[in-house]
Amino acid sequence: MVREKKKIIIIGCGPGAESYITPAARAAAQRADVLIVSRRLRDLFPEVAAERIDSGTDIDGTIDTIAARRDEGRQVVVLATGDPGIASLAQPVIGRFGRESCEVIPGISSVQVAFARLALGWQDARIITAHSRDPEVSAADLREAEKIAILGGREGALRWIVELIPKFGDDRCVFLCEELTLPGERIREVCAGELTDVPVSSRAIVLIIKRELLP
Repeated sequence: MVREKKKIIIIGCGPGAESYITPAARAAAQRADVLIVSRRLRDLFPEVAAERIDSGTDIDGTIDTIAARRDEGRQVVVLATGDPGIASLAQPVIGRFGRESCEVIPGISSVQVAFARLALGWQDARIITAHSRDPEVSAADLREAEKIAILGGREGALRWIVELIPKFGDDRCVFLCEELTLPGERIREVCAGELTDVPVSSRAIVLIIKRELLP
């Protein structure tokens, strides 16, 4: 008998604090037979009696595992930090299985939180991820952007940001946002040099904002 293949559910789990997980995300997690989790999300939803599989760094291997569990007729749920639309496993999963085979539950992203903390809209922001490697973008490409959010959190990303900032001139403010929504949350205005002199959280976001836009 051919088992029915259920849609893969991809859940955005918010920026960190459990209070930022949406009711829709919580409800979807309860349906899981299999949870695909990252290190940060391993202990989330302890009440869900599902098999937990660490996504790790082997994306292709993780997707093969998802396919195998789905072929067994099991409900696979993928947990993503923040919102699945930004720097998550959602893109390769949807690329492999197709959007008709996936259900995406949006979440609150750290980018949203960072701009909210500064009381700024972000509909016109340029969002760049530098989680795994330096972005293939230059200061010239970004010069017209009045709001830039860079998702970093690794030493190489910070070096790239430090080299980028001086190329904008004096009309930009730089904010280092760390541990957003968590007890250690900290947001501070910095200069490029400070990013090389202080330890920075792996949950860091750097905002580069045109000075005249700040309230």
